Amino acid sequence: MKNKQKLWLVHPMIIALVVLCLVFCLLTLFTGKIIVFYIESALLAGAVFFAMFSIRRSSQDIHKFITRMANSLDLNQRRSMDNSPFPIILISDSQEIIWYNRFFRNDVLGGEDVYGQLVSRISPIDMDKICSRRGFDLRYKNRQYTAYGVEHDIEGRRAYAIFFIDDTELKKIRTEFSETRPSVLSIQIDNYEELFKNSKESERIAAIGKAEDVFDRFVRENRGFFRRQDHHRYIAIIEERYMSKIIEKRFEILDEVRRVSTVSNMSMTLSIGVGRGAKSYPEGDHMARQALEMALGRGGDQAAVKTADGYDFYGGASHEVDKKNKVKTRIVATAMSEIIANSDNCILMGHRLADLDAVGSCVGMATAIRRMGKSAVIAIDKKNNLVNNLISKMEINGYANLFVEPSQALSIITKKTLLIITDTHIVHMLESKKLYEQCRDVVVIDHHRRMVGYIENAVIFFHEPFASSASEMVTELIQYFDSGSPSRLEAEALLGGIVLDTKNFVLKTGPSTFEAAAYLRRSGADTVEVKRLFSSNLDSYRKKAEIVSRARTYRNCAIASTAMEGEDMRIVAPQSADELLTISDILASFVLYKNGDWVSISSRSMGEINVQLIMEKLGGGGHLTMAGAALECSLEESEKKLEAAIDEYLEENKKDAL
Repeated sequence: MKNKQKLWLVHPMIIALVVLCLVFCLLTLFTGKIIVFYIESALLAGAVFFAMFSIRRSSQDIHKFITRMANSLDLNQRRSMDNSPFPIILISDSQEIIWYNRFFRNDVLGGEDVYGQLVSRISPIDMDKICSRRGFDLRYKNRQYTAYGVEHDIEGRRAYAIFFIDDTELKKIRTEFSETRPSVLSIQIDNYEELFKNSKESERIAAIGKAEDVFDRFVRENRGFFRRQDHHRYIAIIEERYMSKIIEKRFEILDEVRRVSTVSNMSMTLSIGVGRGAKSYPEGDHMARQALEMALGRGGDQAAVKTADGYDFYGGASHEVDKKNKVKTRIVATAMSEIIANSDNCILMGHRLADLDAVGSCVGMATAIRRMGKSAVIAIDKKNNLVNNLISKMEINGYANLFVEPSQALSIITKKTLLIITDTHIVHMLESKKLYEQCRDVVVIDHHRRMVGYIENAVIFFHEPFASSASEMVTELIQYFDSGSPSRLEAEALLGGIVLDTKNFVLKTGPSTFEAAAYLRRSGADTVEVKRLFSSNLDSYRKKAEIVSRARTYRNCAIASTAMEGEDMRIVAPQSADELLTISDILASFVLYKNGDWVSISSRSMGEINVQLIMEKLGGGGHLTMAGAALECSLEESEKKLEAAIDEYLEENKKDAL
């Protein structure tokens, strides 16, 4: 054994003692104190002697242990391990190297000796997985191995024989295979019509040319290629090694295209769907189309990456561009009229803890269906909802049989029952999952940004993320039904839903929003009566005031938490979040409150911060300006998680100046 390897066995305290004595000897020699120098030299000699004795003792201990280990194996075992074509190393339960065969010494160590050293000298080993049947990966001196461990008992002590399989070339091929897997990108200019509807052909060509220059540079930098499919859609193929870098940079092409100048002075935005990890090109193309549909459903200006594990989203922090048109609404209304006419009856429902938009849109649709001569009821949990004022008012005024419990609705389902879902498109958020599972024909009407887990088997999926509310969408639909105008109460229910989701026509309003409101006003909706639907009692008002008074600011966001509980907190919390937005320099608000063993979060924004993306990081979701989440932890832990989610969002969207 070489001296430097023996020295490795010396306890660090011995080395420190020798070095310390040597330093003192040298200092004394220079100062001329001869007697002290002799004393220190004696101490140094003693320390060196002790060190050498320790080295010899350690070597003898190792030799004795190896000898006992060898004697514990019979002749056939020793020959088998030493002559094995595989490199083998034997380590103790304290990870010390106690033996290895000649193939290990020559092929792995390159002729070195490492007896008595820790196996981490070669590679760290997880002792809990050392005997895994699948083996474990090791890397040493630019070679890669798959190692398999076998446990031995040597004189009552555990030891492990590790067999090394050199599969460097195989792993290089595997890595190359993985890195060259193609990712399919489906790219769309998602505000194409709005950008060029009043532009000259030459202006359109110039702007598209600039955008395609960005596409071309983006794809060439990533060693891929792209082709135009039609006037505003493209397809690209990029290898996985470059796709991972694109994702790491969070699709910088979204920002580059947004800077492309157009005559209309509007920013050009992209939606990108990525099919990643597909087994074939057709499967990758299908995944990319699904991802693009998801990106568009979430408002556009973002990339959605679909893998076998689900979706990942990048971007999507900007406002949506209103791309609604009456042609699509008329087509959907015609199709729905036919489906309703061919059904036995209709059941309508919204999301759990139904609000004015969910119930208002159900009321508008259900009463229109009744005027068409078909039976229609609204399934709602009458105890757990946020619209008791509206339900009570309608039941008093002749609509008592319109609202039923979900359990009652189950009893009227037939093979030709039509289920209409409004204000949500997520299965786990439905008022009754059983109703959804029992009905064969389903129609979805929703305006929220599309989320993972959406209803995929709908015969009609009327999804408009650019609409202010589901009530606005229903108001537009019923104008194309052959059912006449809604009554005053029905119009007020629909108008209440619009007022709720637009925050009194402040947020997410477009021309269609005011057209729908004007139609409802002509149908007799009284704005004073609508205002009364939002009234609350004095106790709720006090709770709201207390929550607002407890708010603190964090990176231009208002955060308020309270331990107050009660059924009215589901109304008080979002109202408090709305109130916090009236404070200057506050871009988003978050109210946390106890809801049993969970902590619920109600979030609001004026649009500059996308609270949906923040809530999604906490397992929730919603809309750009209105979202929520629920966490199973304490208020204090929830606040920390919320702050971390805000930090992550701001960092991703480069809003560090906030």
